This record gives sequence, structure tokens and C-alpha cells, in this order.
Amino acid sequence: MKTPIETRHVLDALEAQHPDADTELRYTTAFELLAATILSAQSTDQRVNLVTPALFKRYPNARALARATPEQLEPQIHSTGFFRAKSKALIGMAQALVKEHGGEVPARMDALVALPGVGRKTANVVLGHALGVPGLPVDRHVLRVSNRIGIAESDTPEAVEQQLCDALPPKRWTRASDTLILHGRRICKPKPLCDQCAVRDECAFYDSVVSRQRTVGPQKKSRGSGRLRTSRR
Repeated sequence: MKTPIETRHVLDALEAQHPDADTELRYTTAFELLAATILSAQSTDQRVNLVTPALFKRYPNARALARATPEQLEPQIHSTGFFRAKSKALIGMAQALVKEHGGEVPARMDALVALPGVGRKTANVVLGHALGVPGLPVDRHVLRVSNRIGIAESDTPEAVEQQLCDALPPKRWTRASDTLILHGRRICKPKPLCDQCAVRDECAFYDSVVSRQRTVGPQKKSRGSGRLRTSRR
């Protein structure tokens, strides 16, 4: 795994490649971002952004959403998928905010993950983007990209989060996550576009897999395969 200095160098290059990196979820308050992030599970940010304007108009805060019923909420979020589970999580989250936090979103990890439907990734999204508290969300893109490059070594989000946080100052955590997510969406996809990557020369995956495949090239046919050659005397 790369050293903290090497990790910061990699993030410098990726941030230069993706200067527009930020969450793509649209929100105006911490409550809206919390609800939108819950909806984004197994969905896309674009799909969630189509749903939330009408949703937030009807339920602008935790107190309004806490009074909703699943029958009222499910049709509004149906297109994001898993709408029954998400409806239950959203109403439960809102009710817990009202009961335990006066309707406000708490700016603490332990309080956030105690809310229904909220894990560390969701909590870190809200902390870092809406509440000004350093947070490093780890989703499937961050997992894939950080392990490929070699700035983390684990298949669990918690371990990757800890490794990246140890290598970076807190003020960089949220931007680093946004950058890795965007790089995973645009460049380092499951089938990566390595020729477009700003850090391919520092990437463990590129060095061990892609570049070696190109060096070896296509395998030559054995003498016994293909068309027979006739020799001239």
C-alpha cells in the first residue's frame, strides 16, 4: 500500500483531473441531503434528483416527514427502487430526529448512525457536505478505485475509510471521497479507461495487469496450429 505522502500525491493529481468533484445530489439543508442520500441507495443520483423536488415541497423538514404514512410516501419515491424499505427508513429517520434531536440533523457520527436507514457512508456524506464536519464516505467507487491504485487495501468500507483518513488531513477527507467517486464513474469503471487516467503511472492495477498485458501482447500460435506452411527447397 502507498505511503501517506504517495497517497496525497495521487489525490493531488486526481483532484486536478476532476476539479468539479462534489456530491451530485441536490439539496438546500442537511435534512434534505440526509433524505436524498438514503434514497440514493441502489439508485442513481440523477434519479433521486428527479424525485426530491416534489418530495421536499411536500415534506420540507423532519416534522412534516414524521407525520407521513408509507401509503403516502411510497408513490413519491417508487422510481428510486426498494421504495417500501426506503419509505420505512425515511419516516423512521424523521421521527427519530423529532423525538431525539428537536427535528434537527445532529452533527455527530454516533448520533447519525443511530437513525433508521443511516450507515457510516450516509452519515459521512451529510457531515462533510452539509454540516462542515470532516467525513470520508466510502461507496463502491471509492472501494474499487482506492484498491486498484493502491492507496488502500481492503474490501470493507470501514477499513478503507480508516486507511484513507490516516493518510490525509481531515480537511481533505470529503473532497477526496468526491474525487474518487467521480473518477470511478468517469474513468476507473469496472472496465477502466486507463489511457485517460491521470495517475496510471502510479497505479498498482495498471502496473501489474494492464501494462504487462500490453507488453506481452497476443500469444503466438504454436507450430502445430493454424495453416500448414510448405518449405521451398
